[in-house]
Amino acid sequence: MNLIKLWEADLRKAYELQNSFARNEHGFLNNAYGLSFAGFQEYVRKNEGYSNGIGLPEGYVPATIYLLEANNEFIGIFNLRHYLNDFLFNGPGHLGYGISPEHRGHGYATRGLMLMIEIAKNIIPEDEIYLHVQKDNPASLKVQLKNGAYIHHEDEEGYYTRIPIS
Repeated sequence: MNLIKLWEADLRKAYELQNSFARNEHGFLNNAYGLSFAGFQEYVRKNEGYSNGIGLPEGYVPATIYLLEANNEFIGIFNLRHYLNDFLFNGPGHLGYGISPEHRGHGYATRGLMLMIEIAKNIIPEDEIYLHVQKDNPASLKVQLKNGAYIHHEDEEGYYTRIPIS
């Protein structure tokens, strides 16, 4: 099992993976939702630039999209934001992730997050990885807790977790 940067992946397979997700599921935003393959290729190109801080929309920080691969199949998406701004600090944090519906419940998110933590250690400047999970997604909270997270605080809609990395 490994993580591959979106723009280094087989784009046909990556496109199929993106299309397995809804536009917004438990707070995981699929910004490629509904795109044609040509539109998806443009999305990939823009996100490669965003990873390097090029062409970032107002209020965005550099972020890298990784695909989780297992058994020569793409099964999940992980989005690593390289540092926090005020919005991310008080909201979604460094990482967003999702596992395709047909692969859920098999431990892929737990192992994918473990791999993502190792990458994040070399990118983010903070001593902890900030995450958020909606309360209607207990499976994702369990994934985070298995990877060393603790609940920092909560509100009506979700839990804000932290994973120490120093």
